[in-house]
Amino acid sequence: MREKVGFVVYVWFLLYGSCLGRFVVERNSLKVTSPDSLKGVYESAIGNFGVPQYGGTMVGTVVYAKANQKACKSFSDVDLSFKSKPGGLPIFLLADRGDCYFTLKAWNAQNAGAAALLVVNDRVEPLITMDTPEEEDTAPDYLQKITIPATLISKSFGENIKKALSNGEMVNINLDWRESLPHPDDRVEYEFWTNSNDECGPKCDSQIEFVKSFKGAAQILERKGYTQFTPHYITWYCPEAFILSKQCKSQCINHGRYCAPDPEQDFSIGYDGKDVVVQNLRQACLFKVANESGKPWLWWDYVTDFSIRCPMKEKKYNNECANQVLQSLGVDVKLIDKCIGDTEADVDNPVLKAEQEAQIGKGSRGDVTILPTLVINNRQYRGKLGKSAVLKAICSGFQETTEPAICLTEDIETNECLTNNGGCWQDKDANITACRDTFRGRVCECPIVQGVNFVGDGYTHCEDLLSFFYWKDAGKDANTEVGWGFIWVIILGLAAAGVGGYAVYKYRIRTYMDSEIRAIMAQYMPLDNQGEVTNHIPHSGV
Repeated sequence: MREKVGFVVYVWFLLYGSCLGRFVVERNSLKVTSPDSLKGVYESAIGNFGVPQYGGTMVGTVVYAKANQKACKSFSDVDLSFKSKPGGLPIFLLADRGDCYFTLKAWNAQNAGAAALLVVNDRVEPLITMDTPEEEDTAPDYLQKITIPATLISKSFGENIKKALSNGEMVNINLDWRESLPHPDDRVEYEFWTNSNDECGPKCDSQIEFVKSFKGAAQILERKGYTQFTPHYITWYCPEAFILSKQCKSQCINHGRYCAPDPEQDFSIGYDGKDVVVQNLRQACLFKVANESGKPWLWWDYVTDFSIRCPMKEKKYNNECANQVLQSLGVDVKLIDKCIGDTEADVDNPVLKAEQEAQIGKGSRGDVTILPTLVINNRQYRGKLGKSAVLKAICSGFQETTEPAICLTEDIETNECLTNNGGCWQDKDANITACRDTFRGRVCECPIVQGVNFVGDGYTHCEDLLSFFYWKDAGKDANTEVGWGFIWVIILGLAAAGVGGYAVYKYRIRTYMDSEIRAIMAQYMPLDNQGEVTNHIPHSGV
């Protein structure tokens, strides 16, 4: 049995290791605000579990337990609690790396009331990504229940924190995820690297559950143009020396060009890796056809229905069942078959070839080597694959004030305008405010009211230039009364000037018309006020 497992692992390494490349560790900023000896900004690596607060920050004070310092045991066993007291800062638990899975450390910290977990590396090396356990090792049922963020810090930084704590100093830290994902404009582009295999353990289960729960939000965002979504599938190629082997023939299509691991990892029972590759290709082709027809959101319907109607455990994971799902969605099966092509031919498949090329990282993204992987605005997402957590991350990818309404709901973000008006200017009597809620926090901007643009700093005052009308923070006051009186003086003055001007205008017109009429009449008859006129005839004298 050991030899068989060893060979499986060997072939898996050949298939998997042949495409390994540059893996990027996603980071968030960590700022120490006290003590003075540690003040500064440090880097930390975001764990690939829990719920990182993308787009936000979290302030807390660090605690390093005197017992269970690796957090591998429940803290209830040592009678410790890290729940913050009323009015106190949240507790960030500092734990040492080693002896157990990162996820178990986070789970124990969360159950003890900690708001976040800081894991201190036990070796001098570049930061790594803390991931979930592999399926063959363990399948803990708490993975999807971890809701606190976890981050890895360097050994030297961790030792300095321990030293400060041992000296009785309070260590306060601000965890900052605001720039962990780019947010350049009003549309978010994201990719979901997934797999049609539904029998690979907890990770496959989490993928299916995520697709089902996120489908509604994804389709709304896509239909309204807020997002641009693209699904992707990881495949590997078989090394040329092994193309004719039984293993590569059962795991690959197109003569070893595109491969996937055997679902049961036994190369004999149940479905083979090539079955998974074909269904991955079918899903990729469905998206291609749907996208070209202007309905990319159909992918979510197809994948959801396929997982329900065509599971491996019911022996329905096949082309016949897949085509029934396609037909029920009104998709032309012939177009899908044309896209899939001949899987036995010794030629490249354009769709899968593009998928392999897309695995290679470009810019800041890095190679995709973990399944599942979510990429948001060309940056790999780290954290729990759950609806709220992913939606929070996507919302952090919008430029401030451009996010859709779904990002401003209570379960996604906190409306800071509801508390003290966010510290912005407002006129309570007129129900006008400069506070505008966004996903990343409130902004203080003078509003536009009925087409009138108010101007000012948004914090202490906003002014309507069209009415010389000054609004102050506390509402209307004496200055407002004086302002209205001044306005009425101007209005009445302008009205009086208009009436007077009109009278002068009418008088001058009448006078001008009278003079013109008199001149014309004088040419034909004498007027009452004209005297007799004597006619003089010239003559010569003698």
